[in-house]
Amino acid sequence: MKDERFMRMALAEAMEAAAQGEIPVGAVITVNDKVIARGHNLTETLKDVTAHAEMIAITAAAENLGGKYLPDCTIYVTVEPCAMCAGALGWSQIGRIVYGASDPKRGFFSYYSPTRSPIHPKTVITSGVLEEECRELMQDFFRKLRR
Repeated sequence: MKDERFMRMALAEAMEAAAQGEIPVGAVITVNDKVIARGHNLTETLKDVTAHAEMIAITAAAENLGGKYLPDCTIYVTVEPCAMCAGALGWSQIGRIVYGASDPKRGFFSYYSPTRSPIHPKTVITSGVLEEECRELMQDFFRKLRR
């Protein structure tokens, strides 16, 4: 239930991204079941290919906590992180990654095996939380874009 509650917050961030014409990915970072950071894609707005939801949230969480490592934190992200974001999450030593929809084209599992991954070895990964809702949001966005 807790994972779904925080994933719904990440979905709200993703919807905000879509409303701004951004690819609808949202992220929320928690520590001790308290939200400390939020983010959604801003690549178009900032004209910055690194302005993914996860990157925005990691920066905000590190600032909030006053340090670059996030071992006691959980990130909830609507779509499987890409290789760049997985690398950043690995460097942050985040404690847990929870994502909704898999991304077979650009998700980090497409590039890495569980034994060769940028994710910190102690990080716990949970996938498929509100998967259908997360996937539908992405599919609807791209369907409308292609019209």
